Amino acid sequence: MRVSARIAASAVVGTLVAGLGATLAAHAAIVGCSVTYAITSQWPGGFGANVTITNLGDPVSGWTLTWTYAAGQKVTQAWNATVSQSGSQVTARNVGYNGSIGTNAGVAFGFNGSWTGSNPAPSSFALNGATCTGGVTGTPTSPTPSTSTQPAGADDWPTYHRDNARDGNATNLAPLSTLSVAWTAALDGAVYGQPLVVGGRIFAATENDTVFALSPDSGAVLWSAHVGQPEPLSDLPCGNIDPLGITSTMVYDPATNRVFAVAETTGGAHTLLGINADTGAVEVRAAVEPPLGDAKAHQQRGALTLLNGRVHIGYGGLFGDCGQYIGSVVSVATDGTGKLSYAVPTTREAGIWGTAGGVVDGAHLLYAVGNGESTTTYDGSDSVLALSADLQRTDFFAPADWASQNARDADLGSMSPALVGQYVYADGKAGIGYVLRRDNLGGIGGQVTELNNNCQAFGGSAVSENTVFLPCTTGPRAVTIAADGTASELWRAGIGVPAEGSPAIGGGAVWVVDSNGGVLYALEPATGAVRAQIRVGQTPNFASPTLSRGRAYVGTRTGVTAVNGA
Repeated sequence: MRVSARIAASAVVGTLVAGLGATLAAHAAIVGCSVTYAITSQWPGGFGANVTITNLGDPVSGWTLTWTYAAGQKVTQAWNATVSQSGSQVTARNVGYNGSIGTNAGVAFGFNGSWTGSNPAPSSFALNGATCTGGVTGTPTSPTPSTSTQPAGADDWPTYHRDNARDGNATNLAPLSTLSVAWTAALDGAVYGQPLVVGGRIFAATENDTVFALSPDSGAVLWSAHVGQPEPLSDLPCGNIDPLGITSTMVYDPATNRVFAVAETTGGAHTLLGINADTGAVEVRAAVEPPLGDAKAHQQRGALTLLNGRVHIGYGGLFGDCGQYIGSVVSVATDGTGKLSYAVPTTREAGIWGTAGGVVDGAHLLYAVGNGESTTTYDGSDSVLALSADLQRTDFFAPADWASQNARDADLGSMSPALVGQYVYADGKAGIGYVLRRDNLGGIGGQVTELNNNCQAFGGSAVSENTVFLPCTTGPRAVTIAADGTASELWRAGIGVPAEGSPAIGGGAVWVVDSNGGVLYALEPATGAVRAQIRVGQTPNFASPTLSRGRAYVGTRTGVTAVNGA
């Protein structure tokens, strides 16, 4: 059976280390992995669990994980793995799309089970036939220095707002100092997505369908890859980006050392590109069209999300809501194969376009969904949607007045949901913030509390502990969530801060962009007072700064601006 409410990870029962077995390639001699077994929910006679494998040794192609239950537990249903059981012995094998685990990469699967009496965690695991060893063993037979661009850790910004929680919090950024423009890089088009920082390189993509690697010291182009011809606005049924090329924020995958981007090209085609981060060579090219509607009526605006070796891609409509588009999420493996999709069960609209893209909560992805066509029978629109890794809907929330919000285009789709402690905070065009439980989003009208503070939010938020910093159209605001779920406005920026961009946090400041004025502000987190500001050039809507190694990097309508002092 599957629990009706979405299950959020709440208790790690055991973390064990297993050695990798003999199915590694013959030349591979470094072996080791860690396995985390987490009970995500438990009820009388049943439980849910997640298992995460992290490969610490050489790459693995095909995996089998085994363990023994000591108290008679039984696995009843599984996802992202094929699980069988003989007596107390449990065997989990990879499915078609998650068999490869690169060095320092991971894969996760989940299951529901039954229990009686007690439900202890397994005492040991074995991966590919090797029992738990407690460490990494072996030496490469032909050692060679690595030339790949690997994440350097806390200073890297490999995805939108730095991590899959989308909290936008650069916790080790140096304290704010005097701001100055370090450099500006004029590229071949507008940079709508947030620049990435990985291994001492800046990655940016333009609406001219070009991906650039830039030097962080000077902004010089290290390489560029022009991946196609963008779609001119004159060939689209509506819209406001001309031409329409790469709009969403890219994502970096350390397992393959690729930067992934989705490009729109002439004819309305949507293509996923996997580009070698060192050389700029295009190594993956896969069609990722939305599953329903007219491809030309769709726009890929939300940031890409990397989860379990798969790239997740959200689709909404063009500015003007024209044509036959239906909000959807598509995912493919990082080699471009194994396409899966979810479409909102509406006849039209319900776009999934929030700029932060999918927010990862345990083994699930949360997406904000826009207004749908129906005002009578609920059609899955105007919601916060929870999807499993295989893109099955597991939970949702919609306001009680969803029909009215649909009718007046006042939905939740404009801001991606925020994870704030045990809660999810959702806001959108209606100016109402909803506090939801992470382990049960609540269905229609099932919020814990709501805050009617007239913040019409567009873009992505930033989170620090129990405070969420919101991208309101009238300027940034801060809202705190109490332990009982009560939401209170902490501050709203004054009229001198007309910054409607998506906030980020670091160095003791909240960073937010005024897109039209072309100004980057650093605000005091406790009060919203301006601590510093600097001109960076006009930016696209919903722009958000990338914070790394004492600098802020901002995508503009002409390229990228780097600012010292962050």
